Amino acid sequence: MNTQRWMSMQFFSFFLTWGIFLPYWSGWMIYTKGISVSEASLIMSLGLVARGLSTLFAFPYFSGKISSKMLLHVTGISTIIAILCYIPASDFTSLLIVTIGIHIFYPTLMPALDSAAGVLMQNKELQHYGRARQWGSIGFVSVGMVLTIFTDKFGDDIILWALLLGMIGFVGLGFMQTPTVLAEKPQASSSRSGMLQLFRIKHFSIVLIIVILLQAAHATYYNYGYIFLQDIGAPVYLIGVIINIAVLAEILFFAIADKGFQKYSVGSLLTLAAFGSTIRWILVFAFPNVIVFSIAQLLHALSFAMGHYAFMKYLIKHIPNAQIPNAQGMYSALALSWSTAVFTIFGGYLYEVEPRFAFIGMIVCTIPAMVLAFVYRGLERKKEHVSIN
Repeated sequence: MNTQRWMSMQFFSFFLTWGIFLPYWSGWMIYTKGISVSEASLIMSLGLVARGLSTLFAFPYFSGKISSKMLLHVTGISTIIAILCYIPASDFTSLLIVTIGIHIFYPTLMPALDSAAGVLMQNKELQHYGRARQWGSIGFVSVGMVLTIFTDKFGDDIILWALLLGMIGFVGLGFMQTPTVLAEKPQASSSRSGMLQLFRIKHFSIVLIIVILLQAAHATYYNYGYIFLQDIGAPVYLIGVIINIAVLAEILFFAIADKGFQKYSVGSLLTLAAFGSTIRWILVFAFPNVIVFSIAQLLHALSFAMGHYAFMKYLIKHIPNAQIPNAQGMYSALALSWSTAVFTIFGGYLYEVEPRFAFIGMIVCTIPAMVLAFVYRGLERKKEHVSIN
């Protein structure tokens, strides 16, 4: 199978399931298992902690022991087993245990897929990361539209079966012909020393801090965007459409990124991402109405997609093949899990004071990110100038 098509299918099938789990799972537990909102929030928060630990430690360790192909198989099958364990779970304790279990395996597929893409890019087998990754965004947004129809007809019980069916499909696709390089067992190495050695790679620390800040700045939007739209009077039937504007902007960015931003340096991309994110939250704060919020959603292409793309570009260019899982594990744990969890608490406190404050509060992440990105951009240019001379 064509490698570009294989990677696109992997992203599409995984994010198809992620589009079920991320927005619907708390509601599924509340409405089908009868737990309270606070119990569901605690369960998912502890799951986020488990996710961070898994992607920071377990994922890099096993990436150094087994091939990418085997890791995707084992993690996918373990996720299916965890989903099945939800069927008999009926109280807070059992749901907590199962949720921690699923967060150990399921979110690990995200850095595993990005690591696979990074390896394929370095081996010149994958030409366009952005073009492949856009299919993940397409899968995420399309399942939300379809699932809404089915939940309206069959109730919230269908959410579990949709996730289970989606994961079976993902695992099934994984057994199709896989690029040979992903089936190769990695050379023996110490994951711990490898992770520490990442900080010896030039500018890795500053790039990691920037992307942590950029992703943390989405905490308010991810957790309170839905209720904020209700607070500012958005029609309930339009809220899903408004939320998906961000994903559509993300799809468009990934579709044009490989050609449109090929000549941009990592520092320039990170600076643009931080600037776009800052403008986004200022707009939502300054003009709390549905039209401006909808327009600001377009800036998700910068605040999230461009920041993620810039990190992948840095990773492919500067991180050795054997170190990619370590870098992806750090990014997933620190940027996509723990930082979001911390700033969710901060945003929640501000939201209780005044909903708009929760959004403007995110510039405590974006402005430092913009300053650091600008500094890193200067370091890149200095290096280029030295190499030319």
